[in-house]
Amino acid sequence: METIGFIGLGVMGKPMARNLMKAGFPLVVHNRSRSAVDELAKEGARVAASPKDVAAQSDIVILMLPDSPDVEAVVAGSNGVFDGARRGMLLIDMGTSSPVLARKLARDAEARGVDMLDAPVSGGDVGAINATLSIMVGGSESAFNRALPVFQAMGKNIVRIGDAGAGQITKAANQIVVGLTIEAISEALVLAAKAGVDPAKVRQALLGGFAQSRVLEVHGQRILDRNFTPGARVKTHHKDLQIALALSQEYAVPLPVTARVDEMFDSMLAAGQGDLDHSSLVTQIEALAQIRVAGDK
Repeated sequence: METIGFIGLGVMGKPMARNLMKAGFPLVVHNRSRSAVDELAKEGARVAASPKDVAAQSDIVILMLPDSPDVEAVVAGSNGVFDGARRGMLLIDMGTSSPVLARKLARDAEARGVDMLDAPVSGGDVGAINATLSIMVGGSESAFNRALPVFQAMGKNIVRIGDAGAGQITKAANQIVVGLTIEAISEALVLAAKAGVDPAKVRQALLGGFAQSRVLEVHGQRILDRNFTPGARVKTHHKDLQIALALSQEYAVPLPVTARVDEMFDSMLAAGQGDLDHSSLVTQIEALAQIRVAGDK
């Protein structure tokens, strides 16, 4: 089996890395904070001192990082992945970042004899833990085929969308749908509560009809339970919608409702709520309606 290097062991990255070890892949890990590294080292992972060191020890390097500047610094910065990369290595960015950056890094990787895929994921921490992530991939077909056994250790719905950047564009589309659906569910459940109807029973009824969705199932329940411990954070979804809105300007595609939902996330950041789960968007509607969908648990 090829040796996998994994950089970025956060809420999503750590369980994804763990699932690779469960599938039998030799694993080399690096992370900015040490606790997750130590945890995986006890389970059999090798520890690398830097992204350069990860690349030097690995056939395939996976990134699960928060934002575009982090990806660029880890890949192309001092002691970065490119500094340790050998010809024939495969680099996979599984975080959500700019499609423009994905295409630039793919060109730079090709010049070094390195293949690169952008392969962002959807499914949250639950999908990461259970290895049921949806993985949307941009890059060459040959690199995708090489990476497929690795993806299958972490996810279930794995689709090559197209060439470099296509995965990140698909993730932007995904985040539009998820963000706007959370907002719609928030409006519906707050309306029900204000009108004196049980929001839990409203959700139950909607799950059996055309309004049914995974977001209603999972985040509707989070709202009812008032469980805003993050799977996906407000600040992360705000960043993702910023990527979508940048694409909307580049391609002259109006995204008026996306812009409004992003403003709501931005308000939450300003109020110090950026580390809450994105389902906490409901609190914006609750504040306007002066009612809570459910009490504190």
